[in-house]
Amino acid sequence: MVGARGAAVTVAAEEALSGRGIAPQSSARPVVGSVARALALVDALSASDADLRVGELARRIGVNASTASRLLATLELGGLVERAPNGSYRLGLKLVALSDRVLKRLDVRQLGRPWLEWLVQETGETATLSVPGAGEAITVDFVSSPSSVVSLARIGRPSVPHATAAGKVMLALAGPDPRSLARQQLEAFTDRTITDPGALAEELERVRESAVAEAIGEREPDLAALATPVLGRGGELVAILGLQGPVARLPAATRRSLREPLRRAAGELSRSLGGPGLPSRP
Repeated sequence: MVGARGAAVTVAAEEALSGRGIAPQSSARPVVGSVARALALVDALSASDADLRVGELARRIGVNASTASRLLATLELGGLVERAPNGSYRLGLKLVALSDRVLKRLDVRQLGRPWLEWLVQETGETATLSVPGAGEAITVDFVSSPSSVVSLARIGRPSVPHATAAGKVMLALAGPDPRSLARQQLEAFTDRTITDPGALAEELERVRESAVAEAIGEREPDLAALATPVLGRGGELVAILGLQGPVARLPAATRRSLREPLRRAAGELSRSLGGPGLPSRP
């Protein structure tokens, strides 16, 4: 039997591990509590721009300070976190080496880089490359816009599935059964975030029909983004190409003009991966 505090810890760890936006549902997979809490600490540090002290980390994942301290000491021994002279913690350099190994295995990143550069030259906006993960799309490469007003992307940043263009592509092509959306709790990040499961299901159907997703001020109020799928040899989703920029610079007419170069780049990248390309859409 799990006590009240144990249940709270499990929930906190699940929320930290599941990304942000769609609340996790019950899972039949076994979870090792100490490992889940340690991973939740790593996730909490990755979500913070500043170093965090033990007490704050404990509060964020729902454990007492002594438990957090022991977990952090273990992570520190493994190089996954580092302790600053003032006693606060940050992510460790071992994670850089691990992430580099993962990225080196992603042929799509190497093949996609020229198309990111081409998209920036063609459109003047920031181009991004994401790969689908466990419930979210993760940015693995990007090329920034040359404009003085730049929409910044970050490698390793997970999408919010229902509030980002890349996330919508992932949900539309590789997400859960649409009927399960009715049981999801969708978090509002701005007043334009889609929080109604029925409305999201309709949005995803439009994405499947057009092969392009849009998110206009849905995660960040001033950010507009488009994304389209990159299909693999078996027609499965292997990556997502995106364009993003300030809302003021990307009105509806401009976004429509960006769709064709975005589709072309995704289709060519798909074919270079042995995939079918991307069908022409209106």
